[in-house]
Amino acid sequence: MHFQIGTRRGRSLMAFLLLFGWLLTACAVGIQSPGPGDPAPTEQPAVEPATAPVPTDAPVAEPAPDVPRLILPAAIPSDETYKGLPVGFTEDGLPYRGSPDAPIVMLEYSDYQCPFCARYFVQTEPALDESYVRTGLVRVVFHDFPLVSLHPQAPSAHAASLCVAEQGSAARYWQMHAEIFRSVSEWGRVADPLPVLARLAEQVGADMEAYTACMEAGDQFVVVGDRVDIGFARGFGGTPSFQFVRTSDNVVFQLIGAQPYEQFAGMIDAVLAGAMPQTQSQGQAQQNSGIPFWATAAGLAPDPARPGYNVAGDQYKGNPDAAVVVIEFSDFQCPFCMRHSQVTQPILDEKYVDTGKVLWVFKHFPLSIHPQAPAAGVAAECAAEQGFFWEMHELLFENMERWSVSNPAPIFAALANELGLDMPAFELCSTDPAMMARVDSDVNDGAPYVRGTPTFIVLRGEAGSIIPGALPVETFSQVLDEELAAAGAP
Repeated sequence: MHFQIGTRRGRSLMAFLLLFGWLLTACAVGIQSPGPGDPAPTEQPAVEPATAPVPTDAPVAEPAPDVPRLILPAAIPSDETYKGLPVGFTEDGLPYRGSPDAPIVMLEYSDYQCPFCARYFVQTEPALDESYVRTGLVRVVFHDFPLVSLHPQAPSAHAASLCVAEQGSAARYWQMHAEIFRSVSEWGRVADPLPVLARLAEQVGADMEAYTACMEAGDQFVVVGDRVDIGFARGFGGTPSFQFVRTSDNVVFQLIGAQPYEQFAGMIDAVLAGAMPQTQSQGQAQQNSGIPFWATAAGLAPDPARPGYNVAGDQYKGNPDAAVVVIEFSDFQCPFCMRHSQVTQPILDEKYVDTGKVLWVFKHFPLSIHPQAPAAGVAAECAAEQGFFWEMHELLFENMERWSVSNPAPIFAALANELGLDMPAFELCSTDPAMMARVDSDVNDGAPYVRGTPTFIVLRGEAGSIIPGALPVETFSQVLDEELAAAGAP
């Protein structure tokens, strides 16, 4: 479902965003089950496809007798510990930490390449372990849920963790689990993450002969795919997501996203007290969350501390007070994006952006079928740190064939040098995980509704419409003219 292009009336921006199922605190949406040899999406004229989302509404806990219930496989008792916490595996092979007899079981549906999952791992998980897991009140069960359409290396990371787990030590599994999260900026940025993952397995003391045989067999990729299917079947479409099961009656409650510690603590305390905490489906959470900050007037305003950026952290050009805003989701390795940039955009710039009629905002959306595109996004962000985003933007599209190689870093450096950038600063920036986090953040912003690249969101006050694909300049101009006329702009 999408807006008719060129409508004068439009709909409210709130309704527009809700139609596409915003997951503001979740990582992304996807439907592909991971596995070796998965075919890549095929390119279609004018738009480069991404993976379409599945429905995201999840069960809502309501007063008895209609509360959802989830009967979990039992935890197999173990003598192993990790950081002083009991650890082991459930009867269906899921890793756990905490007492097998804990009154609350928390299932964590997570993706090793999801930045919000990593944020939860770093910021919230340690406090929950100390307050609830170490005290025997909560047992945490980790459920693999990589969203391969956005994080193509993630299935390999999950399979690697399970190949370590296959050797029988839960403590070693949790060591590998931690190392994978800590090293995502390394293995998540390369076309082939397997050598990095193998090094991590060796570091945690895995039997490397058995590990290598396990990864080559591919059985754990199948297990990961099955767990993804289970996650979708339970109504989840984003990561991280959590279910809390009260073992006394198997009543289940849920929490969506990398929420602060206080949210988790409030949920756990209420469930322990036998209360029925107010929970939400993902759809309800979206409706209550409002418009994403990057699509609001406050987010689109120029950042006084960072020229060229708006407050939401996106690059822009044009008049910040323009009546119409276009937010472009693009992929530097997408041929249709290149065509728009080189053929259509210069005319739109001259007619609308340079004249102050339209504010143009750029957001990254590298597709999984373009393995060098995320690194190109990092190169653009590092050029932006020196005030040359749009210049690098043009060079990246002009030189796409040159840098679409297994190691594009030297080409990016050559382009930066061509722009006269401070090269030591550029090279240092290129290794900064914060730059890739910017690219990932944009992908997460667009994932619930972007179906391919390029995609354009056209905003006029609280009205919004979508342009999916690289339209001819005449068609694009017609849309903008109608929006400007509706806004009463000259």
